[in-house]
Formats: sequence, C-alpha cells, structure tokens
Amino acid sequence: MASECLFCRIVRKEIPAAIVAENAHCIAFRDINAQAPVHVLVIPRAHIATVNEVTDYAVVAQMHALAALVVTAEGIGSRGFRMVINTNDDGGQTVFHLHMHVLGGRRMSWPPG
Repeated sequence: MASECLFCRIVRKEIPAAIVAENAHCIAFRDINAQAPVHVLVIPRAHIATVNEVTDYAVVAQMHALAALVVTAEGIGSRGFRMVINTNDDGGQTVFHLHMHVLGGRRMSWPPG
C-alpha cells in the first residue's frame, strides 16, 4: 500500500532523508546503505511498485533527467557512473517503489552481481 511505502513516506517528508535534488516529478536522496562513494536513489513522487507497472514512460525519462543532474552535481559524470533499476525479487529489488540507483566515485566491476 502506497501510504505505508517507505519511499512514499520520504516523498511526503514523514521520514528524513538526505535529499540531493528534486523536481516536480522526482526526488533524489542518498542511499543509507551506500555501495559506492556516491550512491543516490532517484524515485518518482508517484507510487509505482516496479518498472513493470509503468504505463507512462515519461516517468522513467524524468528519473533519468534528475539522475543526470545528480551526476553533474556529484562530479562523477566524466569519470563514469552506473544507473541501475532493480526489478522484483530476482532482480534484487527490496523496496517496492520504482527507484534508480546512481552509483559512482569508484571503479565499477563487471558482472555486477
């Protein structure tokens, strides 16, 4: 249920988060379980459980646009970074509110998991 969703509660400012950027459509905040020197989550303000439930892909474009601003602000654009959307259990999604991980500030390895 969206009203109990952790990320929805962050959007409504019921739970504190280290917000690094936001716009009318999305919000970006630092991951509390950072896997890289820069680890920011970009989420839509509207509750969408997974990428499978997206019906208007402008939402994903808005997430990407805000992520691009984060990459520039964090100074990782020229060195390189990773943007990841995990989907469902086997994809590693643990919070069922669509979100994009923006990771950088160190060399990324492959395969990722």
